[in-house]
Amino acid sequence: MDRYLIIKTRDEFLRIKINDILYLEADRNYTKLMLTEGIQFTFAINLGKIEEMLENQILDSKSMLIRVGKSFIINKKYILQINLPRQKLLMLPPGSKPRELIVPKEPLKVLKETLEQEGMKPEKTNQ
Repeated sequence: MDRYLIIKTRDEFLRIKINDILYLEADRNYTKLMLTEGIQFTFAINLGKIEEMLENQILDSKSMLIRVGKSFIINKKYILQINLPRQKLLMLPPGSKPRELIVPKEPLKVLKETLEQEGMKPEKTNQ
C-alpha cells in the first residue's frame, strides 16, 4: 500500500508518495522538497511543520524518512555514501544522477551510527 504526504497551503494542494521523496531541505521559513525524478517544490512551511505533518499523516514514516540535523529530512532508502571528513551525504535515486548534500559533521555521524545499528539487526521474517 502506497503512503502519501499531503501538503496543503492556502494556494496549493500536493499529494506525494513517500517513496518518491528524495529529501526535504530547510531554507529559513521555507522547505524545498526534492523528488527522486528531480522535480523540486518549495513551500512557505518550515521543516519542523513538515516533520509534524509526516508524523500525523504517516504512522511509520520514521522507518523511511529521517531527520538529519536542522536542515534535512532524507529518505534513507536512497543513501549511497556518508563521508564524515568531507561532511558529504550522497543520495542516489533510481534511474537518476546522484545528489550531494553538505551536512554538518555531528548530524552526519549520528545518521551513520543509526544506519550501522539498523544494519546489524536481524531481518524480520514473516512466518
